[in-house]
Amino acid sequence: MLSINDYLQAGETVVSNLVIENYRKIGLSDEEFLFWLQLYRSQKKGDLFPDLLAISEMLEKPKEKVYQLLNELVSRGYIRIDTKQNEQGQMMDTYDLLPIFDKIAGLQKKQLIQKEQQSEENAVKTLYQDFEKEFSRPLSPIELEMIGQWLETDGYKPEVIRLALREAVLNQAYSLKYIDRILLAWERKNLTTKEQIAEDQKRRKQALQQKEIEAESSVQEPLPKVTLHNWLNPEDSE
Repeated sequence: MLSINDYLQAGETVVSNLVIENYRKIGLSDEEFLFWLQLYRSQKKGDLFPDLLAISEMLEKPKEKVYQLLNELVSRGYIRIDTKQNEQGQMMDTYDLLPIFDKIAGLQKKQLIQKEQQSEENAVKTLYQDFEKEFSRPLSPIELEMIGQWLETDGYKPEVIRLALREAVLNQAYSLKYIDRILLAWERKNLTTKEQIAEDQKRRKQALQQKEIEAESSVQEPLPKVTLHNWLNPEDSE
């Protein structure tokens, strides 16, 4: 039976879940990952350049197979062999196992780009659907081309085009030319995001309200008629 002392003396090897969850996605086989894990375990115990013969015995694989695994992982960039100076000033070889984390970072970046692209494609698809919903009819080829030009040539974001569509609908102007004028007006003001447009609309609304207040305050009430008394000639009093 395993004693608690045996368990404690054996130590532990902590591996990030990022490695466990993604080693297959970055191109490692189960066999390659297990070999990498043995190198990682040895380094955590202080052996930066472990004996491959010992690892072959632990994995119960021929030494030729273990050397093949190492060469394969080095050639594919999962492991680097570095030469460093130790505390005694001696040069020694070490296995750099960190490249695997660089590959995981690259995988995550690629996944993020794919997610953003998918989100953008969905936003564009929804935009066309919004136009057809507001216009209560399918879009004509010319209209489809014009919206495509806004997106691809002019670089307007779907959310900005959607705001311009909303402005047109509020003014009961179901015309892409009208929407185009709105977009051009925002572009001249360098308004490129929905937040900037919302802030501009807020400022315009506040300015309009201020003008209305000033206009109301400038209208004076007619003065009441005051009877004038001519003290020199009372008969001429009004």
